[in-house]
Amino acid sequence: MTSSTEDSLLFTPVRLGALELANRVVMAPLTRDRAGAGQVPTPLAADYYGQRASAGLIIAEGTQISPLGQGYLDTPGIYNDAQVEGWKAVTEEVHRRGGKIVVQLWHVGRISHTSLLPTGEVPVAPSAIRARGKTFTAQGFEDVSEPRALALEEIPALVQDYRNAARNAIRAGFDGVEVHAANGYLIDQFLRDGSNQRSDGYGGSIDNRTRLLAEVVQAIADEIGAERTGVRLSPVTGSNDAHDSAPQPLFERAVERLDAIGGLAFVHVVEGQTGGARDNLPFDYAALRAKFSGAWIANNSYDKALAGHALASGYADAIAFGRLFISNPDLVRRLREDAPLAPLRQDTLYGGGAEGYTDYPALPD
Repeated sequence: MTSSTEDSLLFTPVRLGALELANRVVMAPLTRDRAGAGQVPTPLAADYYGQRASAGLIIAEGTQISPLGQGYLDTPGIYNDAQVEGWKAVTEEVHRRGGKIVVQLWHVGRISHTSLLPTGEVPVAPSAIRARGKTFTAQGFEDVSEPRALALEEIPALVQDYRNAARNAIRAGFDGVEVHAANGYLIDQFLRDGSNQRSDGYGGSIDNRTRLLAEVVQAIADEIGAERTGVRLSPVTGSNDAHDSAPQPLFERAVERLDAIGGLAFVHVVEGQTGGARDNLPFDYAALRAKFSGAWIANNSYDKALAGHALASGYADAIAFGRLFISNPDLVRRLREDAPLAPLRQDTLYGGGAEGYTDYPALPD
């Protein structure tokens, strides 16, 4: 198979569970901190996602499943009716333009600050271990707050919060959901022995540490269908103080448990350091992929050639692109035509209005 033939695979249709995609270019979830009052998406969000609807699939930004799940200023929620209504305008615009969109269900766990949480609350985590990290508040970037350990009796309600959020996502018109189990947030904190030092049924052994992931994904699959449920993992990222003493067996077991649920839409894997080097730590991604019988989305620093090779080899079924989609709303066209890519404006990534959000131009017709 020639390189050009490999490259062209990016632009062919693919099915991920119940999701029929026009191409294999996926827009990765990207936090932009532009929700309105009450953590409700604004009309600008409908413009932003609508502009990018040529992606085979949009995975909307991390969206908290409860007030306690918030960790950054002005990130959207999907736990009440006003938020559902705000998201409806987004999904309707993406669908009007022929796109598909799922929402990433998010609980940040210990990566939060008390100023962002309901009065009197502190961040929750598997164990009361403060992360070495910062979060974005009204004061700018601040150190995260000291967390408390979730009590065993709180975990069923947490799982129910995920289930409710998935139900709300379908009410809002999303085509499905992605469970955020990556980048050092709550489910990832339970997975890793660097953040999980529990001595109950959710800590200690790999089976215990992968239990919450399995329970959350099963609950969502029961609620909206496995074929509309995906999961994001990041085995060796160091983001948000994420670390584990043996990531290979941990994540192989995690994927085995996901596969056992049966019929999931996809697994979406960040290879290497999130937003950084692909080779930050040794890891056998092919061995991980072999544990899952469904669709596989690969992510992190892929270019057109690397993406084409991953698809042609059968390793991946689709490729996720992140920041390139911020400054290139028509990224699919630019990749197809080998057109120049517009640079990203770093100073407008987080917060603000249309500038650096909906004002990046598409190529002229």
